[in-house]
Amino acid sequence: MASLFSFFFSLCFTFLVLSTPSSANGIRGVKKCRSYCGNITIDYPFALQSGCGHPGFRDLLFCMNDVLMFHISSGSYRVLEIDYAYESLTLHDPHLSNCDAIFLGGRGNGFTVEEWRAPYFSPIPDNVFMLIGCSPRSPLFQGFPGKHMPCRNVSGMGCEEYYRCPAWSSLGQGVGLGWGPVYGSGPPECCAVAFEEMRAINLSKLECEAYSSAYSLAPLRQDGPSEWDYGIRVKYSVQGNVEYCQACEATGGECGYGDDVRQVCMCGGFNSTTNCDSVPSLATRRANSVGNIMEGFVMFFSVWKMTGGWR
Repeated sequence: MASLFSFFFSLCFTFLVLSTPSSANGIRGVKKCRSYCGNITIDYPFALQSGCGHPGFRDLLFCMNDVLMFHISSGSYRVLEIDYAYESLTLHDPHLSNCDAIFLGGRGNGFTVEEWRAPYFSPIPDNVFMLIGCSPRSPLFQGFPGKHMPCRNVSGMGCEEYYRCPAWSSLGQGVGLGWGPVYGSGPPECCAVAFEEMRAINLSKLECEAYSSAYSLAPLRQDGPSEWDYGIRVKYSVQGNVEYCQACEATGGECGYGDDVRQVCMCGGFNSTTNCDSVPSLATRRANSVGNIMEGFVMFFSVWKMTGGWR
């Protein structure tokens, strides 16, 4: 009888341990979504794994040898920074011209996002794109010289200052790709535009040889093109119910999406459509099972005592 008693005691003890809150929280605390790449933190709405993050940001970031890459329809860019406070990213295109070098041959990515992704991403208003060596047949210059061209300064940055960069002298002329000076007999060699006027920077469609991009974050104007911040500063926007993810994370979950690309709260052992407290936990279900076992054990022990035990 002693061995039978030990068996029932061990069984009940095992179920009690498995059903304690610490066990349930441990299961819930298992994290599926990777939180970094190199020295860059990956947090909501971004993610590296499929099913993690906001569905509008899926298949966007990739970590390769601790280098974070941002991939859209126009190409792949290295992510230099994710600023969660200002909801923005800083991107680098290896063929982006700067003050020291101009990369000809139409090799630059420019910036174009898929139509469905456009509500989520757009370069900031203080980001200037300078299109270089564009053909007279370019859509930029349709109707020239009678039609006004979109070329203009953006946040105090433009081609007039960019012409002072040493990169232009490396082309063999002070200023020249053969198109004429700033506004001579033909279109300018450099045309600065804001992204909101173009909605897409595609070197092939615009028939341009190169491009540069610079952005301004400081309230004061920077002193000359050699001091500009070259790169693409992109503003991101989270569409939908922001409070949903906040409630999910507050209950120990991670925000993600399912096969139907709808948001879910991932709670380790299960997914929820609201938060991790809205679904009966494993502890509750196990506690019910333990209760039944304990009740059966008490009844068995009572009967055993009434009958005088095993003889």
